[in-house]
Amino acid sequence: MSDRDDNICLDCGACCKSFRVSFYWAEALERGLPEGWTEQVTPHLSCMKGTNASAPYCAALGKGDAGAMACGVYAHRPGVCREVQVGDEKCCRAREKHGLAAIAGVGTCEQT
Repeated sequence: MSDRDDNICLDCGACCKSFRVSFYWAEALERGLPEGWTEQVTPHLSCMKGTNASAPYCAALGKGDAGAMACGVYAHRPGVCREVQVGDEKCCRAREKHGLAAIAGVGTCEQT
């Protein structure tokens, strides 16, 4: 999703502030993640910098135009980020954790 009106994630960022974003280390190279945006967790796993903390906050998450949340590496983000979908279980948990309302008519948030 590239159009701001079609991507409600750009006003949220809750998942980027809720989970450790870990993945096989070579995925950073394959996806073209800029150097310095990841940190090593184990010999085989890396994570997005800032997410391996008790209060995760992905270093790639910043404020975009008009204060909207924006991923600084969106086109290069790891697969685990791509798997989270608007209104899925992880999205709902993250939104609840940060006191955000469920997304009406989308996914499973209304059912939890």
